Amino acid sequence: MNTEREDVVRLEEEDEILDVELEENLLKRNEELAQQNRKLLDEHGVLCIDVMGSVGSGKTTLLEKIAQKLKEKYRIAVIAGDVTTTIDADRIKRQGVSSIQVNTGRECHLDANLVRKALERIDLDSIDVLFIENVGNLICPADFPLGAHKRVVVVSITEGEYMILKHPMIFRDADVIVINKVDLAEAMGVDPEKLVGDALQINPRAKVVKAALRDGAGVDEVIQALGL
Repeated sequence: MNTEREDVVRLEEEDEILDVELEENLLKRNEELAQQNRKLLDEHGVLCIDVMGSVGSGKTTLLEKIAQKLKEKYRIAVIAGDVTTTIDADRIKRQGVSSIQVNTGRECHLDANLVRKALERIDLDSIDVLFIENVGNLICPADFPLGAHKRVVVVSITEGEYMILKHPMIFRDADVIVINKVDLAEAMGVDPEKLVGDALQINPRAKVVKAALRDGAGVDEVIQALGL
């Protein structure tokens, strides 16, 4: 019995080592592709912004509002990532902005390879700013850079007061952190200032914006924070 147990532990350890090696190779390859994407974007003078956040946090609403305000100033395109459907891309298109939907199937994030394929479908010389709406998830996208110049993370009051502290990795590399649905703070019993403090504790260099995006509150501040 003891021998069998030792064998099981040994096999599990070997499997774990293999998993780590595969993950390291995967992340390394993604980083290489992300650098290629960045080079391609730079060659065409396109500013790329990766927008991340949970399902329902307000990513698409933010992009709709930004499109409304900036589509006369910049030539904008959006890559909308989701597991299935074209709902988000269709919402963006209704704002008069070009949008491509990328469905990942079972994957919980976009990766640099998927973005590269989407870039091949875009006339990069015809746009100034490209937004990438990542799949709704606060975990996986953090490990997969896409080649974007800036990263935005949207978190909602309705996700609770500990959401930022529980998912620090995605906030550490963010350039802008949007705390959305502050108009619901009292009803949810969540203090927006605590979330601001949590965000700055994790990432002191980030620009943090409180917003109620459905009503348009905070959109101008996000635009300013992005330098647009």
